[in-house]
Amino acid sequence: MEKEVHEQYEYARRRMRQKKILYFHFVLFLLGSLFLFIANRFFGFGTNTTVTANATNNTQNWCIWAITIWFFIFILHFIKVYITDRFMNKGWEREQIDRLVALQQKRISQLASKINEDNENKI
Repeated sequence: MEKEVHEQYEYARRRMRQKKILYFHFVLFLLGSLFLFIANRFFGFGTNTTVTANATNNTQNWCIWAITIWFFIFILHFIKVYITDRFMNKGWEREQIDRLVALQQKRISQLASKINEDNENKI
């Protein structure tokens, strides 16, 4: 009983830590995106004065690409915390192990009965 309570506590602590890191990642994403946008738009960071007009338009959108990639990474992090880890926890792992062990035991018993049949037929 005490072991179960400890496992539940550890699971809750681990989930809380995952969510805390995800929230921190979200705030960092918002502040970082704002910084990248301001650095690009108002300070001209990343623009080159010797490029053509067509290339200038492409280089001015570098922050949009960086924010989009960062957002995609954040979505992957969100999926890991709220979808993948929520369903594939210790309980799921135990169920899968128990299922595989039961399947192996069934195969072993089938092989043992087949061996016993073959031995009886030979005698």
